[in-house]
Amino acid sequence: MKKILFVSFMLILNCAFRATEEKPALFLIGDSTVSDKPLNGDPERGWGQLIPDYFDHSLKISNHAVNGRSTKSFITEGRWAKVLEQIHPNDWVMIQFGHNDEKKSDTSRYAAPQTDYRHNLIRFVKEARQKGAKPILITPVVRRKFDENGKIQDTHGKYPAVVKSVAAELQVPLIDLEQKSRDLLSQNGAEASKKFYLWYEAGYFPTRPQGIKDDTHFSEYGASNMAALVMNGLREINSDLFRYAQKSAFQEKYAYELPKIITPVFRKDTFNILSFGAKSDGITLNTEAINKAITTCSKAGGGTVIIPEGFWLSGPIDLKSNINLHLRKGALLQFSNRFEDYPLIKTNWEGTEAIRCKSPVNGQDLENIAITGNGVIDGAGGTWRAVKKSKLTDSQWKDLIATGGLLSADKNTWYPSEKSFKGTTVDRPGVVAAGYNLQNSEEIKDYLRPNLLVFNHCTQVLLEGVTFQNSPAWCLHPLLCEHITLKNLTVRNPWFAQNGDGVDLESCRIGMIDQCTFDVGDDGICIKSGKDAEGRKRGVPTENIIVQNSTVFHAHGGFVIGSEMSGGVKNLFVSNCNFLGTDVGLRFKTARGRGGVVEKIYVNGINMTNIPGEAILFDMYYMGKDPVPQSGESNELPVMKTEPLSEGTPKFKDFYVRNVVCKGAETGILVRGLPEMSVSDILIENAFLQSKKGLVCIEGENIKFRNITLISQENTLMQVQNGRNIEFDGITFGSNTKVLLKIMGDRSGNINLLNTDTSKLGKEVEFGEKVQNSVFSKKK
Repeated sequence: MKKILFVSFMLILNCAFRATEEKPALFLIGDSTVSDKPLNGDPERGWGQLIPDYFDHSLKISNHAVNGRSTKSFITEGRWAKVLEQIHPNDWVMIQFGHNDEKKSDTSRYAAPQTDYRHNLIRFVKEARQKGAKPILITPVVRRKFDENGKIQDTHGKYPAVVKSVAAELQVPLIDLEQKSRDLLSQNGAEASKKFYLWYEAGYFPTRPQGIKDDTHFSEYGASNMAALVMNGLREINSDLFRYAQKSAFQEKYAYELPKIITPVFRKDTFNILSFGAKSDGITLNTEAINKAITTCSKAGGGTVIIPEGFWLSGPIDLKSNINLHLRKGALLQFSNRFEDYPLIKTNWEGTEAIRCKSPVNGQDLENIAITGNGVIDGAGGTWRAVKKSKLTDSQWKDLIATGGLLSADKNTWYPSEKSFKGTTVDRPGVVAAGYNLQNSEEIKDYLRPNLLVFNHCTQVLLEGVTFQNSPAWCLHPLLCEHITLKNLTVRNPWFAQNGDGVDLESCRIGMIDQCTFDVGDDGICIKSGKDAEGRKRGVPTENIIVQNSTVFHAHGGFVIGSEMSGGVKNLFVSNCNFLGTDVGLRFKTARGRGGVVEKIYVNGINMTNIPGEAILFDMYYMGKDPVPQSGESNELPVMKTEPLSEGTPKFKDFYVRNVVCKGAETGILVRGLPEMSVSDILIENAFLQSKKGLVCIEGENIKFRNITLISQENTLMQVQNGRNIEFDGITFGSNTKVLLKIMGDRSGNINLLNTDTSKLGKEVEFGEKVQNSVFSKKK
């Protein structure tokens, strides 16, 4: 008897132990809008298939939803019984039906809303609770059906109201996905909301050879957005399930809150440029052949244009919608070095309307486009660029001037042609507002160098795998684009290339830069939104952009916002990037006259080394010069006097910068606001910075520096000038420091020092001569 009791006790104990080890589980039951779909090249997805991306891995998710099922058929087919067998206490069950319960013509599925449908929902809830589980009711997701006035029509009748009624009666948590999805579609409108559903032409997917127009079932993008709505619903109802929500790399955001980007897909047809007369000899100009291949592919409904292995010389290429320009490994697309191959066009330059030479790669008002492969695109930039003597060795300088061109009067700058030099002698060359047009710009044409790639007003853009190099000006310039992905790119320009930026996203929304490498002559990864009054008039911010897993070698700045940010910048997410030898690491720059607001910028996980300037820079005094002065150049600031606020007053606020390591910089952190507009609401946390100078904060407000290690060569580690509500919490410093903090300026106030060991300092705080009415406190 004792043995039997002992064995029984051990079995109970073992079961209890296993129960405690069992991962919590979430069960999903529902119809095709929830269910998992086969990953066989078909585009359809259910929101339940995508929601695991938004939970952490400690939550087990079991999706039992099935296409075509109603509450009735889910029960009669025995599916609910199988779910009940697997449910344990404290599991969750999400329940969403309705689409198929409405089908009156199908007796196996039809469930009248106020009778069978209601009774079935009550059954799901009660039987789940009997097993100790926690049910969550979800109203059926909306169908995409708009009336002539652009208003979504009701297709669910009484079913959503019944779900709400059951939830209220049984006190079940409710997510009103019908209303949430209705709001989402209304915000996007009738045309744009197609991207959430299955709208594809023929030839894109082997499983849908005739194409599909389906307003009920979701694309991957649609399913991910619906899953995010469900997550947000869990948060709103304060469900205990939300504690398993997956955090993103950014402490303030969950994974479901990050931007979701559509990547383009293409028809399977291919068009090889060899079939259109292209020749790989380095002599034949293949402009006509390549553009003909693109046009033919476009007329056929789209597909892939192949540039095979070889040397392909070309003039400007015009991409078209639904085209993937694919460069095979070993392909070099070399653009011409003849000015006459690039006509003048009306375009945009540094945020203003201007006349410029046509870019080697162009796209205007396009949809669903890509440049992919493992080839190289070379922009022949050396033909266009002026070069400063100070940026070359003596030998390089002699070789350059031997090629022709002409020198400036002081012999310190080389120009490739007389027209190029003449462009430096006129006011605002090429700018439309300054009176330039296609005719009078001809005399300075060579000065009006193009960007290598310009996509204007394009959506669903992919650049992947290709090397872009040697651009006349900026390398990659997406302007007013949406849903843009840059992945596994190599972008290169000579380090002395003026305006040789890597990528400039200007007034773009919803995008990603992932696993890219930059080694360029100006800023590496740059965010812009127009310049001064023209940018404010355009009023289109760059927003909802992810930058991750990328490396910048030489550049003026690693990750940069501005200085052309007059349309605003918001919701940027930068993580896991390396800046190796960039002049500045994180570079946020603007100036009086720009206007615009830069806000909600999230940065996490930045590594830097050999930074000649600042590791982290907020600068509202940008002067259009190189961030690190050349020998003999002055970089003095103008007098910092207060000026009246106006629409041209810029604003930096709401930055969250975490986990930064820098080995070697001139200055660790420099914050430099305007007297009339402080840099405000900044958090810099968990940083280890080795630099000559430590931290300088001028005209800053509501700024927190937490867990910062500053290894500085200067005796004074940190300086605050006209700073208000500045908090230093957990500062660690090197042995050379004698003065921890110097406070200056008659507008400084409420400076707090917390959790910092100052026992080895000669002086904890030093007040400058101008300090008046300021408060310094050391809080424990």
